Amino acid sequence: MKKFFAEAIGTFILVFVGTGTVVFGNGVEGVGHLGIALAFGLSIVAAAYSIGAVSGAHLNPAVSIAMFVNKRMDGKELATYIAAQLAGAFLATATLFFLASNAGLDTASLGENGFSTVNVAGAFIFEAIASFIFILTILTVTSESKGNGKIAGLVIGLTLTLMILLGLNVTGLSVNPARSLAPAVFVGGQALSQVWVFVFAPILGGLLAALVGKNLIGTEE
Repeated sequence: MKKFFAEAIGTFILVFVGTGTVVFGNGVEGVGHLGIALAFGLSIVAAAYSIGAVSGAHLNPAVSIAMFVNKRMDGKELATYIAAQLAGAFLATATLFFLASNAGLDTASLGENGFSTVNVAGAFIFEAIASFIFILTILTVTSESKGNGKIAGLVIGLTLTLMILLGLNVTGLSVNPARSLAPAVFVGGQALSQVWVFVFAPILGGLLAALVGKNLIGTEE
């Protein structure tokens, strides 16, 4: 249960701070690309160094699935982690919805992911590649043989920041099914119809990262 609460709290931090910056910072037109990227990236750092010692701070079902594939966790732990991540993401989005409504702000957008500059194939491929890069970094920096636990949280947070700077105008950059699913459910419409891309593409990217890490880089040695 400690791991469940740690993952729920960590994912709450990620979604509340990250998407909250979009909602209350007036999006790209207000806080800007760098501000949004840093909000997500630094929230990962905060979570990693606060609850990371308890659960490893996956905060992302695609990361947990990759860890499961590489036998860093069992099936029961995987189910616990995913349930906690979804709970944290939905609670964070519900809190943001309440606060935005209370402040008289428009709740038609809650930092959801979507795509219009590329078609569905482009969005899927982009998210899969971005997730592969992000999750391979996580697997490597947390590896017992290749990694460095002392700086893992910082490296992971900065990597997410860089990926968001790259992908904000493409898909909003998800690489995390929980982060995308919760806002899409609250917003509905096009966000909900497109959310499958942000669920399955990160999982595919994570699976590829797990296989490459284990078989080509030796992260599991």
